[in-house]
Amino acid sequence: MKTLVLKINPENPEGKKILAAARVIEAGGLVAFPTETVYGLGANALNLRAVLRIYEAKKRPLDNPVITHVARKEDVYRLARNVPEDVEKLMDAFWPGPLTLLLKKAEGIPRPGGLDEITIRMPRNKIALALIAASKPIAAPSANLSGRPSPTTAEHVLQDLDGRIDMVLNGGPTEIGVESTVLDMIEKPYKILRPGGVTLKDLKSVIEDVEVHPAARAKAPTGVARSPGMKHRHYAPRAPMILVEGRVDDIVKKVRQLTQKYGGKGVGIMATEETARSYDLGIVRVVGSRLEPRTIARNLFETLREFDRLGVRLIIAEGVEEEGIGLAIMNRLRKAAGYNIVDASLG
Repeated sequence: MKTLVLKINPENPEGKKILAAARVIEAGGLVAFPTETVYGLGANALNLRAVLRIYEAKKRPLDNPVITHVARKEDVYRLARNVPEDVEKLMDAFWPGPLTLLLKKAEGIPRPGGLDEITIRMPRNKIALALIAASKPIAAPSANLSGRPSPTTAEHVLQDLDGRIDMVLNGGPTEIGVESTVLDMIEKPYKILRPGGVTLKDLKSVIEDVEVHPAARAKAPTGVARSPGMKHRHYAPRAPMILVEGRVDDIVKKVRQLTQKYGGKGVGIMATEETARSYDLGIVRVVGSRLEPRTIARNLFETLREFDRLGVRLIIAEGVEEEGIGLAIMNRLRKAAGYNIVDASLG
């Protein structure tokens, strides 16, 4: 298969290019497109055969659910049943945006594996919204090979899926850089299954009865797979990775010790603006600022992929505080490291 790449204006998407992509979706094909979080790999959500093509292209386990993307709030009531009143409040507050709602699916909506639940969101990206509006609801996980760092540029998509999918809409780099927050709304208290761009504090400003599911803070693998990103290997670079957690001073000391232990040469260090100058061994890359953690989220997957390009033999990453979007960052880093975590406070 030859993958067609169309460069498209992110602020004013060209109608002909959107229509071309919509025709691919309608015909059962696969189109990668940008959202405000990461690039998604889209198929007609109402065509089970098309959705299964996503799993084939990504080499994705069938028990790892995909998110259904909509362009209108009314579509939620067509795709889901027993929708709580609180859903309307959250849609008003955060849609379009990086919040995914897990609900009971409506009858007749196909789901791989016969799942009785559905995850739905409305992305905050003009290209994505135009494509969805021109198509039917679109099922779309991240547009990468399963287990790899998520794609935040069209180039990342092509690194993994060139020749495996029909089309890529190249709308430039994404804004947030980590996937959406997934909120389980089947019963109260509602639970954050996957932390993302909408934080616990954001949600509590609208609905008080929300908490973080233990799996979202887990420091070891979990068997739960009710949401994308909960069970299977995710976000991983090619080199093995160690995540160092603790206070900043302790983290820097431990990273220096580990870099020396592993010989320095060929060791990649994922540092922050505040700590990068503390390292005189290894290949140091600044992922962002601890004072502005959203910069870390935005650059996280690009930095992991850069270490791949550099061919490092080991990555050592600094942890960050779990406040706000820091929880989403740590969730991704722990999974990327395969839960190979070092507690810096232990010396």
